[in-house]
Amino acid sequence: MKNIIALMLVSFGLFACVPTFAQAEDKGIQEEVFYRILVDRYSNANAQIDKQIDLDNPMTYHGGDLEGITERLDTFEEVGYTAIVLSPIMENAPDGYHGYWIEDFYNVEEQYGDMESLKKLIDEAHQRDIKVVLELVTNYVAKSHPIVKDKSKQSWIEANDVDTAWGKNVIKLNQENEEVQDYLVDVAMYWMDETNIDGFQLHAADQSSQTFLNLLTSKIKEKDENFYLLADVLDTNSDVTSLQENDHIDAVDNHQAQQAMSSVFSKPGVSPEKIYEETMDVNALSMLFMDDESVERFTQTLAENGRNPLTAWSLALTYLYSMPDVPVVYQGTELPMYGKTLEEVQRMVEFNSGGKEIKEFFNRISSLRNQFPALRRGSYELVGTDGAMILFKRTYNEETMYIAINNDVKTRSVTITDLEKGKELRGYLGDHTFRANDKGEYRIGLDRETAEVFSVKEDTGFNWWFIGFIVGVFLLFIIAVVVLSRKQKANNR
Repeated sequence: MKNIIALMLVSFGLFACVPTFAQAEDKGIQEEVFYRILVDRYSNANAQIDKQIDLDNPMTYHGGDLEGITERLDTFEEVGYTAIVLSPIMENAPDGYHGYWIEDFYNVEEQYGDMESLKKLIDEAHQRDIKVVLELVTNYVAKSHPIVKDKSKQSWIEANDVDTAWGKNVIKLNQENEEVQDYLVDVAMYWMDETNIDGFQLHAADQSSQTFLNLLTSKIKEKDENFYLLADVLDTNSDVTSLQENDHIDAVDNHQAQQAMSSVFSKPGVSPEKIYEETMDVNALSMLFMDDESVERFTQTLAENGRNPLTAWSLALTYLYSMPDVPVVYQGTELPMYGKTLEEVQRMVEFNSGGKEIKEFFNRISSLRNQFPALRRGSYELVGTDGAMILFKRTYNEETMYIAINNDVKTRSVTITDLEKGKELRGYLGDHTFRANDKGEYRIGLDRETAEVFSVKEDTGFNWWFIGFIVGVFLLFIIAVVVLSRKQKANNR
């Protein structure tokens, strides 16, 4: 009896499951889903190194360490993260929990662990096919760094005041100075030689000397052409054209897209076409994200607008994971965590908070992106809009996918007129199927506040074999119930 019921559950599950296909052989940054980690605020696994912990002070260490990240690598696999980005791990001045008060570029901050714990994290991640990227600070050092007190190196310093949330304790390096350039290039080479990392996130790349940045990135790519280089953008109003035109940089933060996605999906009735306008004029790959360590969390924003978190995140993630760019997730987003102020946004990850529905959707949408190369590398075309519904198409080799997102308060539809007859659009999020009408058009309709990802298949009509299988299972179930009932009656006599 238990086996029959289990078989039935599996059968019904086939309607909603993500299909399994052979993995694509394509390589490169478009294959990745990045997970950004603020090391000190992630997970504390080694209390023996907690020398500077003060949980009551939001501006000091709270205990996250490299071992805590290593212990949770399996959870990254579950939700589909293929690469992690660690905040700066170099030795910092006291209370430098964020990693930007660097005193020694060549050592691991003892509050996080040591070189061996970093190497173990990298090794364990690679065993799970997860890449590890380190955030590399090249613009600033702590005021307590030895070079600041070295009179022979005063030409290394460009400015003593930096206007950021953490800038009170740093000086800005003069990256036009050749000695500074050589020093910072040596730092990058050291970490590439000493560890088996897969890339750098270049902190505040928009604040760097572009002459220096061109030198640094070219040296890194000469050493390893497959090494990832991500450009972090500090000032959301910066002109990032030079970063986008740097052939050695793989992807650049897109804050304008983040702001557009947050404003669109945090409330119903706003068309996603606004996001399209913020991303399609970019001539380089963008790092697309909903949350990071310095902005109000998306879950906070949508909650203030009275929107259901699962609904909003389902729409937002469908868009984020199907755009022709690189998705980035900030720690705690998958739970999801709330936060408005910097203190709240950067608090320790609350692993026991929230339900499992959003995490399950992360898994489903990342599985879709992983299984269909067109969602990662395909050309991108806006098919049409209707109110706050958008439909776009992605094509790669001979594979075509359609992504429909209805952020409206009522049912909407968009018609496809250039798809040949004899096809069907098969959905994987809501099990929708659409076929051509008498005019040869495909009218894609979605209920309010829903999304769907379609593949284009040959129209095979009803799957009579599958329907017959389900009917057979029902018959077996009924027969089993009758047989068991008769046996029970016989035993009771």
